[in-house]
Amino acid sequence: MKFLLALAAVLTVAVLLTAAAVFSAGVPAAVHYIGHDKVSATMAKGGAIIEDPGLRVLANRREAGEAEYHEKTNHLFIIVEGEATFVTGGTLVGVKQTSPDEKRGSRIDGGQTHHLTKGDVITIPAKTPHWWKEVPTKTVAYYAVNIGN
Repeated sequence: MKFLLALAAVLTVAVLLTAAAVFSAGVPAAVHYIGHDKVSATMAKGGAIIEDPGLRVLANRREAGEAEYHEKTNHLFIIVEGEATFVTGGTLVGVKQTSPDEKRGSRIDGGQTHHLTKGDVITIPAKTPHWWKEVPTKTVAYYAVNIGN
């Protein structure tokens, strides 16, 4: 009986340590303050605002493009300018592996279509194909909060 209790305790600790490791991704390792001047300058050219283990905040400005799939990265997009037709889910077409945890394709078949405009927020869990299908304003500007590896 003592052996079973000890085994249960060891397994419980292992599960808790694993959960802590998994859920710590995306938790900042430090306090970050980025002033509005730097944020505005970064948004004008696009790029990283915050680089932290498991958490990246990007200021992006983009056109329509390839569909993407990320094995481990979760996205939160906050639209600040422009509009776009954005597709989530469905099936990537013309798939190519671009890195160990990322695939790209020429488009998505099926999926859910979203019309995104200034002020909209959308989340894209890891393993969800997504695609900036159309950008009638030429570019769409957004903050991308990327959580995961």
